[in-house]
Amino acid sequence: MTVYPFIIHIGGFSITGYGILLMGAFLVAGWVFAKELERSQLDSALAWDSVVFAVLGGLVGGKVYYALLVHDAGALTSRGGLVWYGGFAGGVLAVAGYLWWKRQSIPLMADLVAPALAAGYAVGRVGCFMVGDDYGVPTRMPWGIAFPQGSPPSTARMLAQEFHVAIPPGTGPETVLAVHPTQLYEVAIALATFALLWRLRRHRFGAGWRFGVYLALAGMARLFVEIFRAKDDRILGPFTLAQAASVAVIAVGAVIVARTQKRSVEQGT
Repeated sequence: MTVYPFIIHIGGFSITGYGILLMGAFLVAGWVFAKELERSQLDSALAWDSVVFAVLGGLVGGKVYYALLVHDAGALTSRGGLVWYGGFAGGVLAVAGYLWWKRQSIPLMADLVAPALAAGYAVGRVGCFMVGDDYGVPTRMPWGIAFPQGSPPSTARMLAQEFHVAIPPGTGPETVLAVHPTQLYEVAIALATFALLWRLRRHRFGAGWRFGVYLALAGMARLFVEIFRAKDDRILGPFTLAQAASVAVIAVGAVIVARTQKRSVEQGT
């Protein structure tokens, strides 16, 4: 299967599928968060205010992380170059700061926002697929997808040059190769995570427990998907920088889950 970028041209301005779906990701996350606030009889307006802070913090965090990754300060003002973990950290800090200012319980808010994060992530990764970004290594599996105009194109030359992928001998440099659609792998996992977190919305543990579960699952998902990703940031053999960050996220999530469960047991709930 071959996929071309989804781009809408309006005069000299262009809107990509990634941009549209990125906006959609924040809106979907805001809607789910608002529903959770309503269920808890809290002001749903907090969700939409949080979306604004998440957008600002996410964009700043994602750009700063990318600039540090490529060692280029000029990347801060480029159109592309957003890294998920940087954006996630920036968004979390910005939203947490806003909710603290509004005198809300951060653990409770984190618990309520957990399924929204999974839902938003699923939508955002569809955007990556629509512009041919963040795909995987070459594959002969029947669901492999070629991105002849991806970012970058999935040609033998680009895969070898940008990601140091071993190309089969005799393959022409401009041959477009089918690769693992890792964006769709993440979409499927994120939707499954959302479904699980939604079912756990009436859990019996302390506030923040569901956020810990989200962190652990999101970290494990990224740890797994990175195995198939075409990456140029491998720091220890096949181990990538994103996988190192995933291990840290899993650890934080596990600590939150353990502490909230222990606190619930001690309180007899």
